[in-house]
Amino acid sequence: MTATTSAASRALRHPATTVAGFAPDLVPYARGLDLQAAAVARIERGADRGTVIMLEHEPVYTAGRRADPEEYPANGSPVVPVDRGGRVTWHGPGQLVCYPVIRLRGGAGVVDLVRALETAIIAAMSDFGLAGARIEGRSGVWVQHHDGPAKVAQIGLHARAGIATHGIAVNCCNDPAPFSAIVPCGIRDAGVTTLSAMAGRRIAPAELAPFLDGRLAAAIAELVA
Repeated sequence: MTATTSAASRALRHPATTVAGFAPDLVPYARGLDLQAAAVARIERGADRGTVIMLEHEPVYTAGRRADPEEYPANGSPVVPVDRGGRVTWHGPGQLVCYPVIRLRGGAGVVDLVRALETAIIAAMSDFGLAGARIEGRSGVWVQHHDGPAKVAQIGLHARAGIATHGIAVNCCNDPAPFSAIVPCGIRDAGVTTLSAMAGRRIAPAELAPFLDGRLAAAIAELVA
């Protein structure tokens, strides 16, 4: 096997990572959906094993399949309905969004991917000296805030024919105010925070991205078909 063939073989075995845009080059939410659709098409025709898409979105509220209209923005802001799991949330500047578009191996399911993504986020946080944790019965990654648990990372996934789309959003240095207009992820008894608030310094999505990318590759390796 030649070196070129070997490199191509490795590329086929592992999902590639692509950065679609970080501030100031924010990505419209519709563009994020298009990028995921293109990644799905490549998997379906056997061109690659998936793509991990990292970006910062323009401000947007989205609603998953379990969304309750009573949890929509109180200020009347528009909401984009999507086919992921979960409820209403916000994406925007200062938040690292990551879409791992992969085909799950036989025997692996969405719950396995959720746990792997949580593991990757917690590990990446530890690279910054921050402690993230799971809360039983709730997805995402949490921290102990001064007034109780607060969510720092959200997870919402969709799977069709074994191919997973959508993904994770980590609050890095975003203004948490947009969350106050909704019931984020349907949770009324906990808050929302950011990595920057925890660390006492600014941690931008572009700074977290390479750490999360490495941790993510390790966490999902056994789940990719």
